[in-house]
Amino acid sequence: MSAAPAFGLIRFRAEREADWARLEALLDTVEKKSARRLSSADLIELPRLYRATLSALSIARETSLDASMIAYLESLSTRAYFILYGCREPLWRQIAGFFAGGWSAAVRGIGPELLLITALFVGSGVAGYLLVIGDPGWFNAIVPGELAGGRDMQASVATLRESLYGKSDSSGLEVFATYLFTHNAQIAIMAFALGFAFGIPTFFLIAQNGIMLGAFYAVFASKGLAYGFTGWLMIHGTTELSAIVLAGAAGLHIGRAVAFPGTRSRLAAAGAAGRRGALVMIGVVLMLLVAGLLEGFARQLVTADSARYAIALVMFALWVGYFALAGRRADG
Repeated sequence: MSAAPAFGLIRFRAEREADWARLEALLDTVEKKSARRLSSADLIELPRLYRATLSALSIARETSLDASMIAYLESLSTRAYFILYGCREPLWRQIAGFFAGGWSAAVRGIGPELLLITALFVGSGVAGYLLVIGDPGWFNAIVPGELAGGRDMQASVATLRESLYGKSDSSGLEVFATYLFTHNAQIAIMAFALGFAFGIPTFFLIAQNGIMLGAFYAVFASKGLAYGFTGWLMIHGTTELSAIVLAGAAGLHIGRAVAFPGTRSRLAAAGAAGRRGALVMIGVVLMLLVAGLLEGFARQLVTADSARYAIALVMFALWVGYFALAGRRADG
């Protein structure tokens, strides 16, 4: 490829260099100071200079002009693009927008998947419960021995009751609580991350989690401790399990977009679903943090069933109310 004639390069630069310098000066003002320092005339001139620079870059590439000039124009065009089209909204306003309606709107946008994952989780929990009630041998097949720690169908009522209401430093169920939170956090992340595989791994992970929970529920229910176990679990479970379901729904949302992109390309459909799912997952992380606080403090300090149920119901009502109502006016 022959080099461009020196005369042509000099003339090309001379005709346009003033615009490039002017654009660079405006960009420096915005980046180093503030966009408010630009006058009305500057704001009108900025897009014109950007388009002129893009045109010059196109010509420079087509005619194989100097490589350093092409690199300079590419850098200048990139800076101008982010100034003109990039998000310049302050961080605090982005955070406020997320909580004011961005998160809840994203959750409402995955409504069909949310219903399906909820049904799967509840159904798998019921299946795990029925399997263990019908044949206690299933418990060992579902729950690892180190996790069960003697809390199986052969455990005495006194042992199980102590695990629910005893001191936190002597309660063997604390091991289960810690494992459950860590396990559920991993499940949430994996259920979302593996959603691109047509949602199949997501179904498996949610079902596995539900079956294990149902198996543990069967142990306590068979000893007449279902009410107490439910209160012990749901004081943080209404937040933690809801986060699991949301993560699974977000993963399935991506899987459905990949499998059934509709009129859009598969890549475009997956990208749109991924952006919505990412918003949901940011909230899921926050929910897991709240669940961790409830599990680490409230569940240890509150031992009365009525108080545990009250906290669980309040948290569940707050989450449902937020997701159902927040940002509705903006949606409309």
